[in-house]
Parts: sequence; structure tokens; C-alpha cells
Amino acid sequence: MNASFKKQLSQLYNEVNQEIYSIGVSKQKIDIAENRIVIFAETKRSPLISVLGKRYPELTLSVDGALAMEYKRRLKEHVEEQFGLTVTAIFKDYDASSQHACTVIYVQEPLDS
Repeated sequence: MNASFKKQLSQLYNEVNQEIYSIGVSKQKIDIAENRIVIFAETKRSPLISVLGKRYPELTLSVDGALAMEYKRRLKEHVEEQFGLTVTAIFKDYDASSQHACTVIYVQEPLDS
């Protein structure tokens, strides 16, 4: 995929992040190989989740999990609609201490890097 695709995907990723967490992404790097898109991002943790985490760590884990599932659902929907790709799986992880996230999007179609 070309630079225009990466730019559009970067914007889409940031928009979904703002929809779910009300916070945009500060840095992103997108790598594409075969049928995989890997997005490395730096983003701040939602202040609401941070507040909960101080007194209710078990609730924070549940909220984090639910938000991640919703994030992946929305991202899949938008990627399929905007780019006409068939998403087979999305994996996402976030490390709160370093404020780094990694998202892997598997698509059915082969992609050029």
C-alpha cells in the first residue's frame, strides 16, 4: 500500500481512538507486510480510567477490556468500509506505564508494503 493509504489509516486510527477514549494519538508508526498491518502508537491513558484505577483496579481491568473490544469492533468496521478490505482479526494491547499501544490488523487480501 502507498503513503496515502498509511496516512488515511493513521487518521482513521486516531479518530477511533478519540471516539472511544476522548484522547488522540500523539505518535504513530504503521508497518505493512503481506496481509498484516501493525500500528505502534503512543497515547495517554484516559483520565477517567486513571481515576478508577487508583481505588478500583479490578474494575479498571474490566473497563479496559470492554473498551478494547469496542475499539476493535469500530476499527474493523471503519477499515472495511473505508478501504474495502476484509478484516479477519484485530489484536490490540496497551501498556499503561509506558503509554504505548500496538494494534495488529489481519486482512484477507495481500497488501503491498
